[in-house]
Amino acid sequence: MAYKISDECIACGACAEGCPVEAIAEGDGKYEINADTCIDCGACADTCPVGAIAQA
Repeated sequence: MAYKISDECIACGACAEGCPVEAIAEGDGKYEINADTCIDCGACADTCPVGAIAQA
């Protein structure tokens, strides 16, 4: 199950930098995870400074 970024996202980009498969891109006001590319490793959740990322 892919991870999801909540509205708590502050658009800092830490998650995108930490993603080993480049599944995260800047969206409209927050970052978004491409569920088809996500490998469920959790690296993004570990790097998010505000805890905005969790498994969907």
